[in-house]
Order: sequence, then structure tokens, then C-alpha cells
Amino acid sequence: MKTTSAPSSSFDYVAPVPAVPSRARTRRVVVASSLGNGLEMYDFTVYSFFAVIIGQLFFPADSALASLMMSLVTFALGFLIRPLGAVLIGRFADRYGRKQALTLTIALMTVGTGIIAFTPTYSSIGIFATVLLVFGRLLQGFSAGGEVGAASAFLMESGRTDNRCFMVCWQGASQGAAALLGALSGLVLTTMLSQEALHSWGWRVPFIIGLLIGPVGWYIRQHLDETHENIDKPTPFRDFVRNHARTLGLGILLMASSTVSSYMVVFYMPTYLTRTLHYPSSFAFGLVAFACVLLAVVPPFASRFADRMPRRKPLLYWLCGLQAVLTYPAFVMLDQQSTLLCLVAVSLLILPMAISGGAGLALLMEAFSRDDRVTGLSIIYSFGVTLFGGFSPLIVTWLIALTGSPLVPAWYLCGAIILSGAALRFYPEHPGRP
Repeated sequence: MKTTSAPSSSFDYVAPVPAVPSRARTRRVVVASSLGNGLEMYDFTVYSFFAVIIGQLFFPADSALASLMMSLVTFALGFLIRPLGAVLIGRFADRYGRKQALTLTIALMTVGTGIIAFTPTYSSIGIFATVLLVFGRLLQGFSAGGEVGAASAFLMESGRTDNRCFMVCWQGASQGAAALLGALSGLVLTTMLSQEALHSWGWRVPFIIGLLIGPVGWYIRQHLDETHENIDKPTPFRDFVRNHARTLGLGILLMASSTVSSYMVVFYMPTYLTRTLHYPSSFAFGLVAFACVLLAVVPPFASRFADRMPRRKPLLYWLCGLQAVLTYPAFVMLDQQSTLLCLVAVSLLILPMAISGGAGLALLMEAFSRDDRVTGLSIIYSFGVTLFGGFSPLIVTWLIALTGSPLVPAWYLCGAIILSGAALRFYPEHPGRP
């Protein structure tokens, strides 16, 4: 961040005072960072929403459940490669700058999305269709591994120490808005198109829409101001891991509750509501759209409040406890076949996560110095999402089939919340760290 220095004399010295970012520059930073995050979440969202159709078209099997499971495995594969993207792109961002990394990630994400959008189905080119689809997902996952860390660090470093929660909350808010666009796409397509049209070409439309975001985001990111470079003295990766092993481990565990909440309520919810609880598809997409509105609207307001607090942890403790208490009743409400109770249930599941987004992300990043910030957050986020998010739909689908209980997701989420609460107790806290 640029600074303006006050005049000094031989008798006294006034420390540099950070320049206050203009509103126009702040908006440009938020938009540029949010587009890539949004594209990531949008593409991941629409894939999960159309997982049943994709399974039938690219993974033909003897049973519908087997096709769905193979489709969800491919969804999960995009997460397995995230840690590799986190390390490589994270180190690149900490050494050569956030701007270059952000430009790279959105280009890779766009290519991966294009492959999924235009790959012919299994009936047209056989096993090559499956291979191309998996490659597109792997490319998306590699890009996403480095995107979140670089974008979040760029947001935080482009603001002030007294508005960090507000700045970084746009990472989550943009994902909520993008997931809303994905949910609305699913709602419109499933409502207006026949099953034949949806299987023939309709499922491709959301991915083609996602392609339009890529070039715009790439152009905007090319015109950003860099916030950090460290070409001369990069920390060796082995030394970084050795010095921060405990913090990285705790951070990954801290990601459990927010990640499982997100992937249960946004990604997996349409499949859960239609296949397990037997709601109509249009209602399922509408309910997810409501959840996404909360994810997009609540974080900026909640983060303004979080910035007024001297520490991050007290707010996070309260929200973690509240989420643990409300999760089971929320899933019981979903099983009551009541529209009103479903809206209440989704609100109970989403609000703790939406309110904690800014403070939680700031806490994670402030544990690292500026030279290692992107690498640290990228590793925490990618491993956390891979372990606790990417495989959640697959594990929960298998457990529901095994036990026959529709409340399996509630117990799964409660376990993640307890795990995160324990990690929060020991995670280092450095509010306001440069």
C-alpha cells in the first residue's frame, strides 16, 4: 500500500501514515478480487446442482445412484488438486505479487470452465468425454487452490487495519452472490425446460454464462495496483512449513465448520432436498437461492461490526456455539415438508457462517507475515476445503444410503463445528498485524 510521509526535522520524526484508499479505488479492488472468487464459486455451484445430469451423461452406470456417485467423485477430484495449486500459486503470489497471481488464476479457471461447457457427452466420444470432464475439473481445482489466498490477501492489504474484516468479507460475499446466480440459473432452467432439453443442452448454459465472467475479470485485474512483492528474499518452502506447521494444522481444522456448512447448505442441498426429502427441484433451487442471498448480503454489515471489536476470537466463539446448538433442529425442520420451516432452517444454518466470515478470514491471515500470507492462507483454505468440503456430498450421500437416516448431514456438520471450536481455542491471534 502506498504511504504518505509527514515532514521531519533533525529534532523529531513522524512515522509514515498510510494513505487512505479512495472509494473509487476500494470499489475497483473489491470488484477485481470478487470476480475471480465469484467465478470459482459459480462454476463449482452449477456443477453440483447438475451433478445428477452430468453423472448420467458422462458416467453411464447400471444404477442412478452409481452415476451420481461417480459425478460426485469427479466433483471431489477438483478439490484433491487444490493443495498443489495453493502451494505453487501461493508461493508465486508471495514472491512476484498478488496481481500476477490473480491474473493467472482467473485465466486457468476460465479454460477449465470452457472444457466442461463444450465437451461432448459419453454417447458421442466415449471415454474421452469422461477424461476431458475430469481434466476440466482438475484445472478448475488447481486455479481455485491459489485464487482464494491471493484475492483475500490483496483485499486485506488494499484496505486499512481498522476495516480489514469489511474488506476481506467480500471474498465470501462474492461467493454468495455467485452461488445465487448459479441457483437462479438452475431454477430457471429446471422450471422452463423439459427434461429432454435439460439433458440435451440446458445443463451447459450455466457454464457458458460463467465463461463470460472470465475475460472481464482478467481485463480488470490487469489494471490493479500491486500490494506486495518479495522477489529478492523469498522464504524457502521447507522453512515456511517447519516454522508454521502448528498454525497451518490448526487453521485447516478451523476451516471445518464453515466449509462443511457451505457445501452442505449450498452445493449439496438441491440433491439432498430432491433425492432424500423428495421436494420438487424448483423448490430446492429456490431455497438455495434464499441461502445465497443471506451469504451475499449479511457479511458486509456483520463485518462492519466485527471491525469495531479489538479481537476476532470472542465473536467467533459465540457464533461457533450458536451454530452447534442450532444445526440439529434446523435439519429436523427441513424434514417437515413446510416452506416456512425450511426458510427458518436455512437461516439458522447460514447466518452464523455469514456473520463470522470477515472476522474468521482476518484471523486466519493475521497469523502470517506479509511475505508468507498468501501461501499460508492458500494451504489452510485448500486443505480445509479438500478434507471437509469437497468430499462432504459424497460421504453424506453414502451415509444416507447406508443408514437410511435423513439426519446424517446434521450429525456430520455438528462434528465439524466441534472440531473447529477446539482449533479456534489454540489458533494464534494477531489483530492489526501488518
